[in-house]
Amino acid sequence: MQFIAVIIAAVVAYGFGAFWYTRMAEPWIAAAGIPVDATGKPLGRSNPLPYIIGFVAELLVAGMMRHVFAMAHLDTLVEGIMGGFGIGAFLITPWVTMNYAFAARPFKLALLDGVNAVVGCTLMGIVLAIL
Repeated sequence: MQFIAVIIAAVVAYGFGAFWYTRMAEPWIAAAGIPVDATGKPLGRSNPLPYIIGFVAELLVAGMMRHVFAMAHLDTLVEGIMGGFGIGAFLITPWVTMNYAFAARPFKLALLDGVNAVVGCTLMGIVLAIL
């Protein structure tokens, strides 16, 4: 059952990312400096590789979160929320922000990607704690 929980957690977080980046497409494209075509859409958007890599990354994060949750005995809804939020807000987002700072990327990009990490991990935490 835990393998299924990891897959469901990854799908839920990936779904939030799709929602988030659809809503925040214009500011994210501008902050990331993504080249666009005449219609304002990113060049190469039909390339499936980023979507595949993104889902594999979600699976890896969900799998490791399941392992950490099991070792720490996090198995209630509140613990899932707190554990997921903590991983997104205090592990992933600071690391990404540090990388962006050294790469001279806009802070707005770190904020946009940080929201995805925090909410995505919180949703993963919920799924992993209740399944």
